[in-house]
Amino acid sequence: MSWIDGQVAMITGGGSGLGRALVRRFLEENASLGVLELSPAKAADLRREFGGDVVVVEGDAAALADNRKAVAETVERFGKLDTLIANAAIWDHNVSLLDIADDKLNAAFDELFHINVKAYLAGAKAAVPELAKNCGSIIFTGSNACFYPGGGGPLYTASKHAVLGLMRQLAYELAPDIRVNGVAPCGMASDLRGPSSLGLDTRTLTDTVSMEAIGRGLPIQFAPKAEDFTGSYVLLASKHNSRTVTGTMLHADGGLVARGLRKPIANFQPEP
Repeated sequence: MSWIDGQVAMITGGGSGLGRALVRRFLEENASLGVLELSPAKAADLRREFGGDVVVVEGDAAALADNRKAVAETVERFGKLDTLIANAAIWDHNVSLLDIADDKLNAAFDELFHINVKAYLAGAKAAVPELAKNCGSIIFTGSNACFYPGGGGPLYTASKHAVLGLMRQLAYELAPDIRVNGVAPCGMASDLRGPSSLGLDTRTLTDTVSMEAIGRGLPIQFAPKAEDFTGSYVLLASKHNSRTVTGTMLHADGGLVARGLRKPIANFQPEP
């Protein structure tokens, strides 16, 4: 039996990348799903692939009203809500402070924090009443940039540090009724886009960073796929296996927490 058999989750930004991989994994684990997706094209694609197995709501993950609509439709279909996965995000493509034009700074900051932070706050606000009924949980998608510089530029890194703080604060506020945790992945092949305020909304992560380079930089020495991260979410959503876990951002970053390691252990040669 699955760890989350019969549970109901809602995922924001479930139309592509890690979000889409989470939809597939949670369905494989016999969970039921609602998805809040901004793109009409991605929403339509979700409906084509999954049909009535997934409740798809088009809307802005940073809008409280849209989150409440997605929660309500998910609960109407499946009768409850056990887990919110706040996952929608954008990346700043490593744009440095000095490379942000003066007249773009305000708009770029507002856009990054609107999607990467406010959306998580709005999702939690909308989901809390239903989650509290079921001793549910919230899972935020973080990043290695929650902890280290270099995973993005200053705007992205600041936004992901904010997600870490928000996760810890909500774990404190919502205990003991709701567990709040996060998963901090490293880079992966996805169509994660950049901010439109910097003209990067059509540019994906893989347009800027090669997966080969990501693999070389990780202690595990390969570039993970989105599917490789989904098990961490299943673990944290499991009421049986993670009952004591709250306020934790799980490092799923390919070993970046051990940043000193730069080459495969197989190449290690002990001193004679």
